[in-house]
Amino acid sequence: MKEQLPDKTLADIIQWDIKNWSKCLVFWNENADLTAPKKVLALGEREGGMSLYFALNGHDVICSDYNVMPDTTKKMHESYGVSDRISYAEIDMKSINLPDESVDVVLFKSVIGALGDADDQAKAISEIYRVLKKDGIFLFAENLTGSKIHRYLRKKFVSWGERWRYINTAEIGKWGQNFRSKSTKSFGVIALFGRSEKQRRFLSHFDRILTPLTPSKWRYILFGVFKK
Repeated sequence: MKEQLPDKTLADIIQWDIKNWSKCLVFWNENADLTAPKKVLALGEREGGMSLYFALNGHDVICSDYNVMPDTTKKMHESYGVSDRISYAEIDMKSINLPDESVDVVLFKSVIGALGDADDQAKAISEIYRVLKKDGIFLFAENLTGSKIHRYLRKKFVSWGERWRYINTAEIGKWGQNFRSKSTKSFGVIALFGRSEKQRRFLSHFDRILTPLTPSKWRYILFGVFKK
């Protein structure tokens, strides 16, 4: 799987806080065998970034979202010449309209918090487990609750900050209780505070130093690889 990508391509894949969130690609490739072509379900893909990444690497992708996919997303995929590897679907991740054990990989990036409720999040994880084939792989990159200052600033400056239900590391154990193996890594402390992508990119250089030196409860991103 490609990890070194042109800046424009990486921006189309990751979209926001690119330097820090793109580390999910490295983590996923280090902890899962994604070399052979697979059938991939990408959830919450309004902008289609994760679908683009997996299609560029030769996988067949169901690019899904709760709402109808914007034409801009389809045109972006067309511009990269990967439309033949991508199909589009409206999917509620709490009730995935696919058969049991029908896909090799399920993934999402910064999505499950939008459900806003712990029970609904648990339903989504149960559905992901159901549609994965035996030996299938669940990949995710999600927003952690982070520190008190993260929580305060999200409520103050992020329009959806109060509606979003941020996860904590204790919940991840419950998510993975039926999976045979689990690998996770938290990352990022201050890049989130940048008010522009340029500022976030600058602050991400400090996060490389700060992440291993700070308590895990201060970090705001969690990467995961669960294997069924």
